Amino acid sequence: MSEEDNHEGNTSGLRSAYGHARNGDPLSINRAPASDIAPWVARIYATDIDADPNNVVRCGILSDTPILRVIFRGEWTAETIYGKGRYKRTAVFAGPQTKVMPVTVRGPFAVLGVALRPGAVDALNGPPIAETLDRVIYYDDVYGDQEWGRSKTLIKWFDPAGPPERWLAVADKLMRQLIALHGGHRPDPIIGAFDRAAFENPNFSVRDFCDEHGIGQRRLERLIKRAYGQTPKKVLRRARALDIAADLRGVADHAEAEVMALRYYDQSHMIREFSHFFGMTPKQFARSPAPLMTLTLEARQQRRLEVLGRNHPGTLPPWRR
Repeated sequence: MSEEDNHEGNTSGLRSAYGHARNGDPLSINRAPASDIAPWVARIYATDIDADPNNVVRCGILSDTPILRVIFRGEWTAETIYGKGRYKRTAVFAGPQTKVMPVTVRGPFAVLGVALRPGAVDALNGPPIAETLDRVIYYDDVYGDQEWGRSKTLIKWFDPAGPPERWLAVADKLMRQLIALHGGHRPDPIIGAFDRAAFENPNFSVRDFCDEHGIGQRRLERLIKRAYGQTPKKVLRRARALDIAADLRGVADHAEAEVMALRYYDQSHMIREFSHFFGMTPKQFARSPAPLMTLTLEARQQRRLEVLGRNHPGTLPPWRR
């Protein structure tokens, strides 16, 4: 995102019924999945933002998980690895991003999102995750051979005019159907252990992790590449940057800020790494409007604290208290 585009993004005109971060960015309603679908689903969220019809937000998204999104309102564009895509009233499958993906949205917008756990796409016979990195794929092209895999059907079932809380309930039901259809195969437990370790301390030694879990390093690398689409080291680099970004947007436990900064050799190292993923320095990122990024980062941070047992599902995270 260029500096010029950052200043054009308008967050002051965005109004969310689910609160705002300290910097004014709108927040979503997001929650942990029901226990029976938790092995496959990382987070379920709904965003319903009111804005002037001509309001344009120029922002970006950087997610470490694949996300199924049902777009009810808003005119969206995304700069994918294959060029610019335009999306309106449709369902899409967005792969994880290796760097920030520039995104714009015009007018009021509403989206239902289901973030999938690492390894879930493979377990559910989806596309190879490495082939989805930095892409947005129409949902019809993934599961279109099923009735519930067509955008028009999904939007009708979710009912765009209904309350976001209902969207979350419908998402639970559809995920149960998807899981049952593909035999209920769960991601390898070692992937879940790696996921938790990346949340706890993304500076951990991959070799030590392998020794602790009794797995060869080459086998672990194959499993992680199949689950995340990237090598373990690249996954951990992104995790460090995402934690810093969440703190800068005011959607992290600020008590961890110093610990997160100490994961880097020094300030220049942090700036280089952060700029690699976000295309700007931490200081620029903190000053720039980034409502879409904030929504994504908050959902990840809530999941992170719950996975680590530091915040229980259904209770407010530190930044909302």
